Amino acid sequence: MREVKEMNVPFVTVIMPVRNEEPYLAGCLDSLFATDYPIERLEMLVIDGNSTDRTREIAADYQQRYPCLRLLDNPQQLQVAALNIGIQQARGEIIMRMDAHTEYPSDYIRLCVTLLLASRADNVGGVLEAAGRTYFGKAAALAVTSPFGAGDAKYRTATREAWVDTIFPGVWRKEKLLALGGFSEAWEVNEDYELNCRLRAEGGKLLLSPVISCRYYVREEIGALARQYFRYGHWKVKTLVVHPDSLRWRQLAAPLLVLGLAVSALIAWWWPVLGMLLPALYLLANLVASAPKGWRYLPVLPLVFLTIHLGWGIGFLSGICKWGMPRLTIRSLRNAVKEVRS
Repeated sequence: MREVKEMNVPFVTVIMPVRNEEPYLAGCLDSLFATDYPIERLEMLVIDGNSTDRTREIAADYQQRYPCLRLLDNPQQLQVAALNIGIQQARGEIIMRMDAHTEYPSDYIRLCVTLLLASRADNVGGVLEAAGRTYFGKAAALAVTSPFGAGDAKYRTATREAWVDTIFPGVWRKEKLLALGGFSEAWEVNEDYELNCRLRAEGGKLLLSPVISCRYYVREEIGALARQYFRYGHWKVKTLVVHPDSLRWRQLAAPLLVLGLAVSALIAWWWPVLGMLLPALYLLANLVASAPKGWRYLPVLPLVFLTIHLGWGIGFLSGICKWGMPRLTIRSLRNAVKEVRS
């Protein structure tokens, strides 16, 4: 990967939406301020959505120590609103979205900027390495990086550089984000994927490099994990209704599982053996996917997989009830089949 020339170092703005991130914010900021990117060419915007814990206090403390950090207010509290506030306030020619649940290696900013400048890409990023702090969190981290848990999401599983359909968190030229109109505030969740749909529709390209990575801390409680994946599935439907060509097979697996389990429960009233077939097959697949991760997490990992699948699937079906059935197009079906084959 070609290095950024020292005489022409772009000014970079980091935008970080936060709300009640007390357990994670200090670790995230410590990792960012250990960057090997020239600090005088950085600004960091922490955009707070009325936190009720010590998040603002922590951010204010770092603001006193690091003049390049600015603490901004997000009265709407929604993450997507914070992102747009950051874009409007940014002084940098390059904008990097960052997540407070994440810690970044010292070369992260430099590698992202280098890749963006050296490629034809309009959005670049790397691989999310999931981590947990508790027993359940570590099991959840294993689950979300498993193909059984995450499907073929390249930003979790990629081992080689590739053009992809989405990237998280994301690195763009500011002029590109402004040309797109920023993030759509009609989305409370999945706003990153929706923006990438618009970007690709205009001929933009997204490049992922496994050389770039960051450590993302997953939800540490089963209820929080279930709510997170319910919201993912729920808002994915709105994205598919507006951008039907963005359909990927992994997005249908969980709702089909939920429907299959519901039908199996009805069948079991009359034909118990037949009704138990799908649940038994799912349980077997779940155990087969869990076993290679190690015996230590086997007692809880099947439950984590089930939580992810049911959360996403039920959320997806509730999204259909709210926004209607996504329209299947020839291109969307072709994309889904292509991904299965690859």
